[in-house]
Amino acid sequence: MTSTTTHLPAPADLDTAQARAELERLATLLAHHNTAYYHNDAPEISDAEYDALRQRYDAIVGLHPTAKPANSAADAIGAAPDSTFGKHLHLVPMLSLDNVFNREDFEAFMTRAARFLGLPTDTDAPLCLTAEPKIDGLSISLTYENGVFVRGTTRGDGTEGEDVSANLRTLRDIPTQLTAPYPALIEIRGEVFLSKADFLALNTAQEAAGKRLFANPRNAAAGSLRQLDATITAQRPLSLFAYALGFCSEKMGDSHWDYLQRLRAWGFPVNPLSQRMTGAEEAEDFFATVANQRAALPYDIDGVVYKIDDLALQERLGFAGRAPRWATAWKFPAEQATTTLRDIEIQVGRTGALTPVAHLDPVNVGGVLVTRATLHNEDEITRKDIRPGDSVFIQRAGDVIPQVLGATPATLERPDRAAPFEFPTHCPACGAVAIRPEGEAVRRCTGGLTCPAQAVERLLHFVSRLAFDIEGLGERSIHEFHDAGLIRTPADIFALHTHAAELEKRDGWGELSVSNLLAAIDSKRTISLARFIYALGIRRVGSSNARLLARHYGSYETWLEQMRAASIIGSDARLELGSITGIGSAIAEDLVAFVAEPHNREVLSALRACLTITDETPAAEGPMAGKTVVFTGTLLTMTRPEAKATAERMGAKVSDSVSKKTDLVVLGEKAGSKAKKALELGVQTMDEAQWNAFCSGTPILADSQS
Repeated sequence: MTSTTTHLPAPADLDTAQARAELERLATLLAHHNTAYYHNDAPEISDAEYDALRQRYDAIVGLHPTAKPANSAADAIGAAPDSTFGKHLHLVPMLSLDNVFNREDFEAFMTRAARFLGLPTDTDAPLCLTAEPKIDGLSISLTYENGVFVRGTTRGDGTEGEDVSANLRTLRDIPTQLTAPYPALIEIRGEVFLSKADFLALNTAQEAAGKRLFANPRNAAAGSLRQLDATITAQRPLSLFAYALGFCSEKMGDSHWDYLQRLRAWGFPVNPLSQRMTGAEEAEDFFATVANQRAALPYDIDGVVYKIDDLALQERLGFAGRAPRWATAWKFPAEQATTTLRDIEIQVGRTGALTPVAHLDPVNVGGVLVTRATLHNEDEITRKDIRPGDSVFIQRAGDVIPQVLGATPATLERPDRAAPFEFPTHCPACGAVAIRPEGEAVRRCTGGLTCPAQAVERLLHFVSRLAFDIEGLGERSIHEFHDAGLIRTPADIFALHTHAAELEKRDGWGELSVSNLLAAIDSKRTISLARFIYALGIRRVGSSNARLLARHYGSYETWLEQMRAASIIGSDARLELGSITGIGSAIAEDLVAFVAEPHNREVLSALRACLTITDETPAAEGPMAGKTVVFTGTLLTMTRPEAKATAERMGAKVSDSVSKKTDLVVLGEKAGSKAKKALELGVQTMDEAQWNAFCSGTPILADSQS
């Protein structure tokens, strides 16, 4: 783990309450930085800091699974597509990659894969790998129908991306027609990037024209590809490396290496450093070789990607949450520099959390100008003994703003050093007492809805990209309209048309801008249930688990009714809520508490009166679409994770408990109480052999219940 978390308590030292508080803090940070990186092309923390946050989150979840919160960053990929572009669903999700940072981490990745597959974990029979440098660019998906390029999209949120086909057609590296033989339908994934030399030339031209300079090649590539005018993209010397397969209507050989050769034959650029190998020792040697070549390469890389080469094994391994089990990225370590910390500002979030932000003297680290960074919470400031005026160490990796590591030794010895920073005990926005519950790392304002900072932050969350995504209603507008008393609650947004004349008289507004804003608001009067739940800003409920809830309950009315019913501990509704994979007891409590609060019910009622909330369609198609499956007992022909992954690929929801809403219970050896409960409730059951037969295409037998 990087020094980002060096001064924090080790995951093993946290009790459950402390783990829950720390996971909430990490989830909030990850959600914010996902949006900054993937959607705004303006990251605010370093790759190393983000990786350390992710690694710490996963480590705590592993030790305290019941403390896991619902959050947008832990499971979500990328960020929601920009509404400016057309949107398109990927036929196969574009997922992110888990990271490793050393030989030990990499061996753990290999061991997990072997155990999942039921293969030997010793080094005498290592899995074959394909490795390639990890390009620091923008991920894209290219769709070909009958050999013809028909569509190109960005990653977006991993499920749905931005249609940038017109821009991608300007890239000379993308064939418009594949040479036969080719499949009827295929998604080819790759990375669009800008070389170091082309980046410098672009910034020179930007400066000469008096335009904004790009911070780094990755941001320049993303900004160039996400242009509304394709002629601008055509003027930018963008490049491509193809490296992955999405959906394909036919088998593409036996190995990933075979697939890369097919890409080359079709005319796609494939990284020439790509290499086939076996085992951790060869992987480490390749990583060292690439690291030594990094500075001399004509493009930016931030690590090496390793993929299990056998495509059949990839299919069996499948995915775990936001990442494939068959691939990982071995990341390079961080860069460091020193600068002066001028001030510590306290910002108030929508849940009342007081977050310290460091304001730094500008410093150039690896070509990026750094001016600010989060300090997370008061414990971190105390542990690192960071004070205004200190000379501090910072670190970064790749292209973004760094982590403040601590004060330099010379600063610590200064006799005129400033007094220790005193974290406020009252909210800087409303003056209310800020308390820190026992066992939690975050101090929170008690002002609630009377605190203007919280009210504004909740409104900003409501209109954010992953929620209602209302174009033109940004931070400045929300602050302005809130201060003027025009928007106090979310429902007030949809009543702004009654204040049109007043809005047109405000500074910076006019008839056209007001008309555009009201049209943008009206276009969002219909919203999916998942986005609606996320927009409510319920504590610990991010976009990923909002989707889980929406898919489970289907409609707004059912969700609301079940949340009310779940207020009774031990009720069927409460047990059902807790049985949803990913929804723990803490999340269930927050959901129930939100709906039980009278003011929140008023907000829900007001919003329901002016919105159309669409029902959630099944998350997947397949022979088990919409069905709920429970596995119990010991499985002999596959591991439990592989069995669950197989069910999910067939469209099923996998639960951990049996209820009246369970459709099928698969019985391994010594099935125990869950088998008994299935029999009592009349739930259909299968033994393992019957399940395997069904997975291979044999229909479920009506008399398979035992």
